[in-house]
Amino acid sequence: MVGGYTKGLHEIGDGLWAYLQPDGGWGWSNAGLVAGDRDGESLLIDTLFDLRLTGEMLDAMRRVVPAASRIGTVVNTHANGDHWFGNALVSDADIIASRACAEEMAELPPSTLATLVKAAPNLGEAGQFLMKIFEPFEFDGIEAAPATRTFEGELELSVAGKVVRLVEVGPAHTRGDVVAHVPEDGVVFTGDILFHGGHPIVWAGPVANWIAACDRILTLDRVSVVVPGHGPVTDRSAVADLKGYFEYLTAQARMRFDAGMSPVDAAADIDLGPYLGWGERERVVVNVCALYRDFGAQVPSDVATLFGHMAQFA
Repeated sequence: MVGGYTKGLHEIGDGLWAYLQPDGGWGWSNAGLVAGDRDGESLLIDTLFDLRLTGEMLDAMRRVVPAASRIGTVVNTHANGDHWFGNALVSDADIIASRACAEEMAELPPSTLATLVKAAPNLGEAGQFLMKIFEPFEFDGIEAAPATRTFEGELELSVAGKVVRLVEVGPAHTRGDVVAHVPEDGVVFTGDILFHGGHPIVWAGPVANWIAACDRILTLDRVSVVVPGHGPVTDRSAVADLKGYFEYLTAQARMRFDAGMSPVDAAADIDLGPYLGWGERERVVVNVCALYRDFGAQVPSDVATLFGHMAQFA
């Protein structure tokens, strides 16, 4: 079991590993490995934001787990680049994603993000924020390696004699979120359905779907180890905490919506209470905007506007 939140490979079960990247903030995502014996193949859950980081991860996995030299399957939990831009280094594998995820991948390939970062100096306050959070990563020269196989609903895989259940729970964080459940070991890899220690961010929604996704995880059989998309390995309590966060934020936003406040003013006015210590507080404004859309308001959802709002809060 993971002894602490440190960068690198951590054993979380028999043939199960989590690769962690503190501090778990913008772009610093986690990945997972389901490995067989020396002669078997393994399954990788997500790659990282660029080729350098993904290469470091694969090297670390191969040093410790012989089967990591034969990654036959990659599962991408969703379409944010910090969970799939490194696919080019495992492009010989069968790359699986939900159909909605695959469609969203095509809309924001690495080349688009590289262009956006280059343009950031001319984008004012939002551009400065973009440069700050994406400065550690290198998007130039990454060739997109999208999903080669898609599914809807659920898909059951067998890896090294273990059942791995892929469960589509989006749209929530993104349009095609998937969690990977290994029931025999009581482990679930949540992708960005769980941010542990930081505020989540609702790119797609509705928020009610994200709450339902938390409920889905909480009802999975025998889950004792939860690997979040960002943050330290945890247990079911962190999922319950995130569900409570969204329920609290929904109630707080609704009161301010009914009072006629703008979503930006509402986000600034909300007392975060028990969630005050979570990182990336600027994401609250995006989440409140998503809730206002859920309430029926015409609130812009384009990336430029949302990053501009976050830049003001950061």
